[in-house]
Amino acid sequence: MKILRAGWRLLRVLAHLLNGAWIIRRRFSQLDFEQRQALVQHWSRRLLGLLGLQLQVHGELPGRGPLLVLANHISWLDIIVINAALPCRFVSKSDVRQWPLIGGLVEGSGALFIERDRRRDAMRVVHLMAERLRAGDRLAVFPEGTTGDGSSLLPFHANLLQAAVATEMPVQLLGLQYTDARSGLRHDAPTYIGDTSLLESLWRTACATGLQAELHVGLADTAQGRDRRTWAEALRRELAQRLDLPLPD
Repeated sequence: MKILRAGWRLLRVLAHLLNGAWIIRRRFSQLDFEQRQALVQHWSRRLLGLLGLQLQVHGELPGRGPLLVLANHISWLDIIVINAALPCRFVSKSDVRQWPLIGGLVEGSGALFIERDRRRDAMRVVHLMAERLRAGDRLAVFPEGTTGDGSSLLPFHANLLQAAVATEMPVQLLGLQYTDARSGLRHDAPTYIGDTSLLESLWRTACATGLQAELHVGLADTAQGRDRRTWAEALRRELAQRLDLPLPD
């Protein structure tokens, strides 16, 4: 029965992904900024529902205006969860482009891609981020630089904060957790780490029951004269405290 339910979920998810690709290709360029944001949010919420995920938001989400969102990173689902609550333009690793269907959707929705192994490319993306913040965009980054299993918080890449420092824009912390709705304990189905493939993670997620995504909203913060490394560490400690997670070196 579980396999049949998971198969049915994935068929509907596939249809939804294809519909999203069609929207990106045919309609997105005709919409203004607010319409795009509303469409991304609606599409993301629908995808979570098709996968059987409940979304729980703890705290008050920010309103309109330029903002740099920082979140911990557990799964490919993180982008969908954040967009379902607070639509953003994501700054992602370039290999996200290679994800089947999802990569094309992320790219088509206006993501900025970074080659993490190339220092010059990091500077290019920082300049682009600053431009987009000045233009009023809401950007989102995963400062850990890679996914974890949700049991701890990895060190932050401070260079991703440089755009917020240069433009004096606020940073909004979002803490992600995937939990069992009945027990409240961490649920590992969506994790996307190590040798786990995207399809494996997607299948585990489709098979899960009682899975919920929890989004913990922190307070918006500004640099207040701090350099990016000092600020990054302060934000990491605040997010770890909010999620009750240890801080490995």
